[in-house]
Amino acid sequence: MREFIVEADGGSRGNPGPAGYGAVVSDAATGETLRETAEYIGVATNNVAEYRGLLAGLRAAHALDPDATVHVRMDSKLVVEQMSGRWKIKHPDMKPLAAQAARVFPPGRVTYEWMPRAQNKHADRLANEAMDAGARGEQWSEAESTAELESGAELESAGEAGGVSGAAGGAGTAGAARAHGSAAGAVPSEPPGDAVAGAARVRGALAEGRASAAAAGSGPDAARASTAPGSGVPAGASSGSAGASSGSATDDADARAVRAVGDARPPQDDADVLAAQVDGIGDGGTPGADAHTDARAAKAGADARAAKAGADARAAKAGADARAAKAGADTRAAKAVAAPAKAEAAPARAVSAPGWAPADMGAPATFVLLRHGETPLTPQKRFSGSGGTDPSLSDTGREQAERAAAMLARRGTIQSVVSSPLARTRETAGIVAARLGLDVSIDDGLRETDFGAWEGLTFAEVRERHPDDLNAWLASPDAEPTGGGESFAATATRLAATRDKLVTAHAGRTVLLVTHVTPIKTLVRLALGAPPESLFRMELSAASLSVVAYYADGNASVRLLNDTSYLR
Repeated sequence: MREFIVEADGGSRGNPGPAGYGAVVSDAATGETLRETAEYIGVATNNVAEYRGLLAGLRAAHALDPDATVHVRMDSKLVVEQMSGRWKIKHPDMKPLAAQAARVFPPGRVTYEWMPRAQNKHADRLANEAMDAGARGEQWSEAESTAELESGAELESAGEAGGVSGAAGGAGTAGAARAHGSAAGAVPSEPPGDAVAGAARVRGALAEGRASAAAAGSGPDAARASTAPGSGVPAGASSGSAGASSGSATDDADARAVRAVGDARPPQDDADVLAAQVDGIGDGGTPGADAHTDARAAKAGADARAAKAGADARAAKAGADARAAKAGADTRAAKAVAAPAKAEAAPARAVSAPGWAPADMGAPATFVLLRHGETPLTPQKRFSGSGGTDPSLSDTGREQAERAAAMLARRGTIQSVVSSPLARTRETAGIVAARLGLDVSIDDGLRETDFGAWEGLTFAEVRERHPDDLNAWLASPDAEPTGGGESFAATATRLAATRDKLVTAHAGRTVLLVTHVTPIKTLVRLALGAPPESLFRMELSAASLSVVAYYADGNASVRLLNDTSYLR
């Protein structure tokens, strides 16, 4: 029977913040890299990103050989202990991911092993490549990945300095050849460069690496043996991708975080009450809470121990490590927020900055967020996303747009108008732009969520016809509406990429974005660094205005929410 090694990692630049995962599948006998996979997943916690990496790695291994056995190696103590059945899974975000991972292969065919972060370089670099791609509004590409080359060269350097311990990240010539292949898809007979040769030498140690890894402290038992007295933290243990502004809490901090997280999800019986409280279920609905509770409270004590144990908390694209935090210096990540030398890390592009931000940052990019006017479906609170009938404005909706236009003209600060491609937003944007003397540009990223088979139905009708799908959707932002609609997690990923693109294009300018309920609430939520269940707590009326400003260091400030004073 064939055996695969799956190495996986995930990271979040904020916790929660922009997140991604990476996973590597290699042949246990030869060490050859068989498959790499990575993805930017939008705003999530470190632990969720790690679970997503595990799931992707197992699925990639299953696609190669569904009859194989799999040995999973990760630097997340939390995931390894939970998937091994020794720790309970309480967090509502992680429960469904763990259940999916457990179903990929039959029970007994997958084993789990914790390893030091230093040995997980390949998957770590893949996760960072995915997050970097997401920050650019792009998808990660396996063909363009250099993670195997970089991790192989670094491991070789470490091996020359003090010997290679354990499986060396699955480094082999297969991935290197892919990274250097020609446009036509040909791969060179011998991968170029000393780094690849070093990676190949490291790969040659894989067969005996697992034995030496146990001796060097890469297995669970060795991890416990190497624990610093009284700390509960294995030497070198620090989960989360390099480049993430905040790694997962270390061993005992993870355990405390698991105990500390609660199921803040609103009870299913309260769903109709929540729906009644939120105007706009007909244009975007309201997502179920997923209780993104992070380990910030536990991290206050864990940071010092992680630094003492040599944990690497390098900031994205900045190369600053935990020593900077220990010295009291601010670590700044390119395209991410300043990470103060406090236990609580700030999520990249997902936190509120004070309105009195330093003057030397220059004028922020200011998004004035206008929800479109009413359509015939709006008063009935029917699901109306991007996959339905695409209704136009009603007479009331056109009057609302005219009033918004008059108010914005009096204010006189709008410099550009960008609209969702749907009819109701284009019509609203056209009315306002005509009053302001501006043109309207269209951005598909501002469209409403696709509600699949629920389009045109009320909340009560969906509950009657698709109760199980609705309950799953309310329980997790990863769940899709019946018929293959768009999950709220996918919507958040799309909106984060659209936001970053528009912030770059309109730096220092004030832009009117004419869009829908879910996009506006999502942008506000990300700016506040709030969990997904916060969307239940926001009122967003038709033709209302909200404002978010984005500063040069990545911080955001919510300045206005749901202003309808001009409609009265």
